[in-house]
Amino acid sequence: MKRAIGLIIIMMFVMGPAILSVRAQDENQKKWIYNKSMQNRTPVPYPYLREADVMWAKKVWRLVDLRQKMNLPLYYPTAPIGDRKSLIDVIYDAIRAGEVKAYDPLKDDMTLEITQDDIEKKFGAGSETIQVADENGNMHDTTIVNNANTSEVKEYIVQEVWYFDKKLSSLNVRILGLCPVRLSMNPNTNQMEKRKLFWIYYPEFRRIFANHEAFNPYNDAQKISYDDLFLQRRFSGYIIAESNVYDNRTIDEYETGRAALLESDRIKNSIFNMEQDLWEY
Repeated sequence: MKRAIGLIIIMMFVMGPAILSVRAQDENQKKWIYNKSMQNRTPVPYPYLREADVMWAKKVWRLVDLRQKMNLPLYYPTAPIGDRKSLIDVIYDAIRAGEVKAYDPLKDDMTLEITQDDIEKKFGAGSETIQVADENGNMHDTTIVNNANTSEVKEYIVQEVWYFDKKLSSLNVRILGLCPVRLSMNPNTNQMEKRKLFWIYYPEFRRIFANHEAFNPYNDAQKISYDDLFLQRRFSGYIIAESNVYDNRTIDEYETGRAALLESDRIKNSIFNMEQDLWEY
């Protein structure tokens, strides 16, 4: 009898994890026809780059509007659906968990770190005390707690470097940083205003982005991560600044309207024309 009980206990220890694993797979398959997982992925490594091989480089800042159709996978879902989150939720949760750092939005060199409290304030989160009248007309203090509304992030500023690698004879690009931009109503002026929240150093986030799925509008069976999305340039944006002697001023500081769009196209074309000018036919 004791031997039989011992065998049962041993089988429970041996078979227990396998049974739990099968149950977990069954739960995942309720969401999809097979087990889909983006966990424990590593980002695709960049090609090795020597300083001597960089023949030419240009830093630009690009505005990505999430209201454009091509950029919708970066904005949705506004609330998590299973393991899938919007880009800002992935960034916000990683910063709150202390996995990575965020930097001052006014210094795009990403050297001045900001605290979690600063980020919460920029999102409009926090508590405030107001006077509210009860049914007898007496005023009482009431505390209202405001949570961070990540769905108000409608734009990103992407800082990237275009460079010509003479070893590979190709023009390449690498993203240096991302800055979420919040569009919210100003209660004092009753007008919409834009506010830069913080900068993140993109290479620090690559591992996190590689483990979070982005929606693929063309094929549900082909999973892509946010790192894949950026690496494959599956987003649309336009240049708002290039590195220049005037403290890296933005285009809207010296051009407006149609002239600003033409200036953005001029910078874009100058980058690609540089590569063409290096070839001899």
